[in-house]
Amino acid sequence: MQPFIFKEIISVTMILFAIIDILGSIPVIIQLRQRAGHIESEKASIAVLVLMIAFLFLGDELLSVIGLDISSFAIAGSIVIFIIALEMILGVNFFKEEVPEAASIVPLAFPMIAGAGTMTTLLSLKSQYQTQNIVVGILLNTAVVYLVLKNVKWLEKLFGVTGLHILRKAFGVILLAIAIKLFRSNSGL
Repeated sequence: MQPFIFKEIISVTMILFAIIDILGSIPVIIQLRQRAGHIESEKASIAVLVLMIAFLFLGDELLSVIGLDISSFAIAGSIVIFIIALEMILGVNFFKEEVPEAASIVPLAFPMIAGAGTMTTLLSLKSQYQTQNIVVGILLNTAVVYLVLKNVKWLEKLFGVTGLHILRKAFGVILLAIAIKLFRSNSGL
């Protein structure tokens, strides 16, 4: 096994941080917490970690076993992100019957945090960086995700009602643009 390379760890960590965009997801996370009443930060963080590690090692094989390619997976994720963005912008709920006691796995851990963009990025990183450095990058990003999820009530108080409303609309438009970009780049349009 080759030694850890600090430069690779930093690169992978920053790439994943940009793709996961946990800071940009704060308005969505707050909205989910308000709807569900509670976010199980430990459960969501563990799910994110397991999903990313599993997809790093088994992603190509898993998709080929079920007859999917990365593009189809990314397009499906983009549609879910598109719907979440519409909810944020329009202030409507498309998933009215799905109000769990706590928002943890769906839609928080997957597809929001460890979604199609993150999964396809992991497969791309695998071809450019050593696996152990990618795993360290995943661990560091999971720690940041946990800290944000654990402090969501404090963040909600920090932004206030008006600030959250503005953030929700602004990030809804950004999320909508990300969904469209993900769709376009994987559909050939």
